[in-house]
Amino acid sequence: MFWTIPTIMTWTRIVAIPLIVGVFYLPVEPATRNLVATIMFVLFAATDWLDGFLARKLNQMSAFGAFLDPVADKFLVCACVLVLVHLQRADVFVGLIIIGREIAISALREWMAQIGASGSVAVHMIGKLKTTAQMVAIPFLLFDGMLLGLIDTHLWGVWLIWMSAVMTVWSMVYYLQKALPEIRLRVK
Repeated sequence: MFWTIPTIMTWTRIVAIPLIVGVFYLPVEPATRNLVATIMFVLFAATDWLDGFLARKLNQMSAFGAFLDPVADKFLVCACVLVLVHLQRADVFVGLIIIGREIAISALREWMAQIGASGSVAVHMIGKLKTTAQMVAIPFLLFDGMLLGLIDTHLWGVWLIWMSAVMTVWSMVYYLQKALPEIRLRVK
């Protein structure tokens, strides 16, 4: 099921990456670029929930969709983190932590799946909390201003992105600990 509605929605997150990056090269006011990029990120990030819901509702779940969905999420998050580092709204160490963890855990999950032990690195609540913190921090940092005249999105975004970096390390340690018995069995 390569061209189902849920899979097309997943592809939109990948297509969104150059669009969100491109916004910051438009000859418009910085506040307008920030607002447009924020709205785009929120809309495209919402497709993550919606494509999973539709896949279940329309009975259009597929192995390809299950593979592509987390890849699209990781691409979108990593690209936006790189944009934020480039704009000096996020620290380079945050970028290294987030992107490094995504690469390491993706590789670990692939290896565990190859040896038939993918259950030991299944998604855990700490991973979901990490993702939630990232998905709030990123649009806050993209917006980079006062929201409704009350919320300093830069300040909150910096706190949340650092909190997500801490949870990123915590979740990586958790997944590595869960995989350690299998690793010890296989690596001798």
